[in-house]
Amino acid sequence: MADPRLAVGFAEVGAVFASFKIDNSAITYSATSNGGSASVGLAVTLSAADTITLVGDGEPVLGKLISVESDNIAVVQIAGGMALAGGDGASLTLGKAIVGDLDALSAEGYIREVATATAAELGLCRGVILDAGTTTAVEVYL
Repeated sequence: MADPRLAVGFAEVGAVFASFKIDNSAITYSATSNGGSASVGLAVTLSAADTITLVGDGEPVLGKLISVESDNIAVVQIAGGMALAGGDGASLTLGKAIVGDLDALSAEGYIREVATATAAELGLCRGVILDAGTTTAVEVYL
């Protein structure tokens, strides 16, 4: 048996999950998509009471979209270790808190480090970047 101490990882350490309604616009149900939506795995934020949408640039990150059901209810990982995709050209410094970002096509659902010179972002940021070695799977802890 392999020594488990040789595999470093943070996925789902201290994970907390919650259910939310989807906005049914940026996030939609798809019976043919893995996890029930093409948006599974992306970063989300609140758009209204009990309702999530994909996180936009500089917006607070609520968590990671895990799955969407046909009744438009989603499971979101709202705390713990998780991997989220970095945005287009995003700065991803170890130990920095995160906010939302866009990808190269201006699509929402990605992350970057908080711009500490932007006071508005400082009030929205949360979590910490643990490993940014793979920009498509940045390890964070919320």
